Formats: sequence, structure tokens, C-alpha cells
Amino acid sequence: MTGHTGEAGPDGARPWPGVPRQGVPAAESFPAGRPHPEPGPYDGPGPAAPRRMPRRHSVRAQILDALRTALADGELAPGEVYSAPALAERFGVSPTPVREAMQQLASEGAVETVPNRGFRVARRSARDLAELAEVRALLEIPVLLRLAQGGQPEQWDELRPYAAATVAAAARGDRAGYAEADRAFHQALLTLSGNRQLALVGDALHRRMQGPCGG
Repeated sequence: MTGHTGEAGPDGARPWPGVPRQGVPAAESFPAGRPHPEPGPYDGPGPAAPRRMPRRHSVRAQILDALRTALADGELAPGEVYSAPALAERFGVSPTPVREAMQQLASEGAVETVPNRGFRVARRSARDLAELAEVRALLEIPVLLRLAQGGQPEQWDELRPYAAATVAAAARGDRAGYAEADRAFHQALLTLSGNRQLALVGDALHRRMQGPCGG
């Protein structure tokens, strides 16, 4: 993805930098390895059946994934306002799935809704991140102590692939990949507690910690 190069629109909101030019199908606008709209029921040789239109939730999931990647990479700048219609135009989709993805990010604290303009990337100070890290420690340390006292060896083995994924992402300089692998590791750790609500709270907290720090 490219840097922050989009020009502000008439409402002062900026399109998302690095999104494809207008007219590129949504299925082609995401990097390799990201989910794509579902294929049609037949992909073999010979006459193919008409492909189904991508389901809206599938398009929304792709856009949400791409926006999270841009946040982790710092391509969405803290304090900047981005217009959902401008993003939708560049993605080649309707504004609805873009707004839905942005609303999800707003619920996670990554962006803030700006009436009649779009969404502003939230500013997280060093103090904000330190406080969130302290809350996460309050959730995770009791789980670690419980596992250390009565956990089974195979439970620790379940965490090894997640830890390896974070190391691999860090080694190749993949900030977005590292953020997702780190989130998956901590989610797996809290899942071992057997408390589903604790795992959900921990995941939401971790989402609030992701993204650029500014302000």
C-alpha cells in the first residue's frame, strides 16, 4: 500500500490512500492472502454457470480487513477524516459496506464518527496505550497463573503456533500481520481459561490497542 497521498474532497474528508482506482472490482482490490468474495458454484473447464454476486457481508469483511491493515501500517493517519463515499468509489462498491466496516471500527475505538463528513482516525497517546496494556495484564496474568498451577502441557502446546506466527511476522517486517498474529495469540490464551466472556472482552481490548499512536 502506498502512503497518505489522497487529496481532500469537498467536505474536507480524505479518501483512503493506497486503495485501487475507480472501476477496479472489489475482489481484485485486496492483497494476496486476504479473503475474497465467494466464487460461483462452478469453476471447472467448459461452460461455466453465471457467477453469484458477492454477498454484502463478504464485501464488508474484505473492506474491514483492508482498513485494519491500513490502520496497523499507519496509512490511515491519526486525526485525519476519511469519507465513506470516497472510499466506496475507489473500491468500486456501494457506500453501505464501507460505512458498516467503519462503524465496526468505531465500536472498537479505532475511528470516530464525524457527522456529515466521515470518520476520523482516533488519536491514541502513549498514556492511552499504557493504560490499555495495564488492563490487559489484569485480565491475562490470573489466567497464566491458573494455567501454570494446574494446566496441562498440551495446553501450552496449543499456543506455540500462534507465538511462532508473531515471530515470523516480526521477522519479515509485516506490521499488519504481526498485529493480527499477536491478537490471535492473546485470544487463544484467554480461551484456555474456559471463560468465553473473558475471551470476548480481551479481544475487544486488544483491538483498541491496535493502530497508530498519535497525539
